[in-house]
Amino acid sequence: MAKRFTRRSALKTLAWTAGGAAAVGLYTWRVEPHWLEITHRDLPVAGLPQALDGKTLAQLSDLHVGPKVADDYIVHTFRRVADLAPDFVVFTGDWITYRSYAQFEQLRRVLQQFPHGRLATVGILGNHDYGFNWRMTSVADEVAKIVQAAGVTLLRNDAASFCGLQFIGMDDLWSPRFGPEALLAAYSADTSTIALCHNPDAADLTLWGRYHGWILSGHTHGGQCKPPFLPPPLLPVLNRRYTSGEFDLSGDRKLFINRGVGHLLRVRFNCRPEVALFRLRRSG
Repeated sequence: MAKRFTRRSALKTLAWTAGGAAAVGLYTWRVEPHWLEITHRDLPVAGLPQALDGKTLAQLSDLHVGPKVADDYIVHTFRRVADLAPDFVVFTGDWITYRSYAQFEQLRRVLQQFPHGRLATVGILGNHDYGFNWRMTSVADEVAKIVQAAGVTLLRNDAASFCGLQFIGMDDLWSPRFGPEALLAAYSADTSTIALCHNPDAADLTLWGRYHGWILSGHTHGGQCKPPFLPPPLLPVLNRRYTSGEFDLSGDRKLFINRGVGHLLRVRFNCRPEVALFRLRRSG
């Protein structure tokens, strides 16, 4: 009798365990990858014009338009951001996951709904915008044309100012066109500046000169799967502390890493997709 009970208990435990594992697997595949979180935080900017104090800036990153991310989910995300009526919208790279020329038409179609800032809409490219092995400059150039046609000011080692707030935009660290040295030499000392840089590893390079502001990044997706109380096991960066969120850097610089909207594989756990809504504040 005891033996039968023990076997039955073991089978029940196994069934519960299998059921729990199936539920977690279903959640990581069907629920969290599309369970967008809009995070809110202040963004203090030195020298910010008084007229911009309290204005909002929405950061989107890592759409990965392509075969793995549903277009309707991306469009729904755009509509949620548009409902926030941000003053600035910035996008920090990886518009697409390139598999073929089909991604160009797909990107063109979804960007018809892309949210625009009331004062400016600015973006940069990421490594996946350079196609296979991050070396297809023709793919990046086509992505750039589509993005610009959608009304985005695309910065490729360039700077642009809107209403007294300057944005420095870098081309991707892994691309053949990363080369922000002249850009930073020319603009890094300017006040009221925000840097856009897809790969946070670039924050550790010795090229920032006199820049002392915020660097907004993406790229990591927060690791996509993060065990409780442990770091994510997979991160596409050299600096393993660069997961997501805010980091203090040397030289009075700060880094913010966005978890991104899309994914490469449709799986997330304890790492929801993110749109960050910042409220600009005067600092210093």
